[in-house]
Amino acid sequence: MTQVAEKIRGDLAQHRADFPILATRVHGKPLVYLDNGATTQKPTAVIDAVERFYREQNANIHRGVYALSQRATDAYESARRTVAKFINADEHEIVFTRGTTEGINLVAACWGRSFLKPGDEIILTALEHHSNIVPWQLIAESVGAVIRVIPINDAGELLLDQYAGLLSDRTKIVTVAHVSNSLGTINDVKKITAMAHAVGAIVLIDGAQWVAHHPTDVRDIGCDFYAFSGHKLFGPTGIGALYGKAELLERMPPYQGGGDMIESVSFKKTCYAKPPARFEAGTPNIAGAIGLAAAIGYVDSIGFEAIVAHENALLAYATEQVQRVPGLRIIGTAAEKATVISFVLEHPAVPILEVGMQLDRDGIAIRTGHHCCQPLMDRMEIPGTSRISLAFYNLKSEIDIAVASLLRIVESAVQKSKASPPSPAVELAYPQALAPTPRAAADALAANFEMFEDREAKNEYLLDMAGRLPQTFALLKKVTPRVTGCMAEVYLVPRRKPGTPDVLEFVADADAPIVRGLIALLQGLYSGQSASSILAFDVETFFRHIGLDSFISSQRRNGLAGMIQRIRGAADAIAKTPAEQVK
Repeated sequence: MTQVAEKIRGDLAQHRADFPILATRVHGKPLVYLDNGATTQKPTAVIDAVERFYREQNANIHRGVYALSQRATDAYESARRTVAKFINADEHEIVFTRGTTEGINLVAACWGRSFLKPGDEIILTALEHHSNIVPWQLIAESVGAVIRVIPINDAGELLLDQYAGLLSDRTKIVTVAHVSNSLGTINDVKKITAMAHAVGAIVLIDGAQWVAHHPTDVRDIGCDFYAFSGHKLFGPTGIGALYGKAELLERMPPYQGGGDMIESVSFKKTCYAKPPARFEAGTPNIAGAIGLAAAIGYVDSIGFEAIVAHENALLAYATEQVQRVPGLRIIGTAAEKATVISFVLEHPAVPILEVGMQLDRDGIAIRTGHHCCQPLMDRMEIPGTSRISLAFYNLKSEIDIAVASLLRIVESAVQKSKASPPSPAVELAYPQALAPTPRAAADALAANFEMFEDREAKNEYLLDMAGRLPQTFALLKKVTPRVTGCMAEVYLVPRRKPGTPDVLEFVADADAPIVRGLIALLQGLYSGQSASSILAFDVETFFRHIGLDSFISSQRRNGLAGMIQRIRGAADAIAKTPAEQVK
């Protein structure tokens, strides 16, 4: 390492003290925070700015003639100027939003509904976050527009030659992530913008994953809209900004109606304010805007030259070190990448949720799942990844800690695979019910869960239940479709119990231990019960009783709902079909 790079690393390490949360402990271990793609931590300068506003300046803005209101208004509009300067825009081109998602929805609703017509085309990319897919699907459906998608190669890079083939006079808007949140691919947005403008289309860029890591210049890019979130830029949650070219904002109708976005109102007619006020109905997140300005000031005080140099070195080191882990495959190997490493553990296979939970026990925070990029995960033919995402306050020593933990996870998986019995080849064992009715079964299971007071203990109990579930995954995968809505691979086969008129039983398995535990839980509740009692049973009340949401993620909850839907569908079919008609 050069002396300059060494100095930069040392200087940035000193800034860790500016982030109070980085000194905390998780499960008795020092926090290693590697989930910066989801949200960044907040420096004292930002925390103090928000607190100072509420302690000393709190008042509503733009309306009051008293001093406190004037001070709050000045601080809010000063924050707008700070944001504008940060991305090289004019202040009247900056609309404060709740974040990137709202910025995209605003453009889709206001520009899309006004200017898209049947047959017009919207171009997205295969890398997009759901927040840059769903708003355009909604608009396309409402106006009759068509969505086209720029494909990617196996490295996660956009195929710009195919993009060129998609462009035509029907193309009205191209909307693309500056950086992929799930793979880290940096897209050539300047080139993408120029190509779109050549056919008369406008361009919206999702800058959520870019602005904290590199300087942003919307004039140089040439884009028409640019959206980003404060919480990914070391600022508060619930605040973001949308840049829009003045001539476009002037032509767009309001996003919402309310106070402060009007010139005048009568019951006959409303005259709207000029941008950006037109798009900021109601009392805005004043403290959030002030906090965002403080975050930008903090980043500027460090300088992107130092941030980029340190993060590039950290990404190179992390990429090299994670490849020491046996069976680890990096997903997303673009030549131009931001500080994101997505991976799967394949040999032996370790479910991504298990990776996240095991790392958490060592105080390491990463993100697991599809990262709100399900079409991208389908393209890569995986259900999701484990994702390390870095910021300038991370250290090489933290990478070392994470890699050491991953090595232990793989070694444990190897030992378990040696000890596990082979899956049954043909026969499926259907467990007996724990009790004669779902209600009685629920009471028995609830009593077991009540013995455990904390999240970890309940998790361990669920994993213990998973260990007793028969291993049928390989066989079920061959004979039945995958259960939809589940982040893990789940296969479930329900049937009427032979020799009984109204009893359902089922066998199921999954590739994630925690989901196998949920399957065992559903076996205890439902398998061997009458179809009518299954349909009458209030399973949500049971889940609330055992505090399920405190120890499984919302994504796992969605998967559980998919399994229950499959079971209840089978129970409904049994209840409606007399036994003598069943072949």
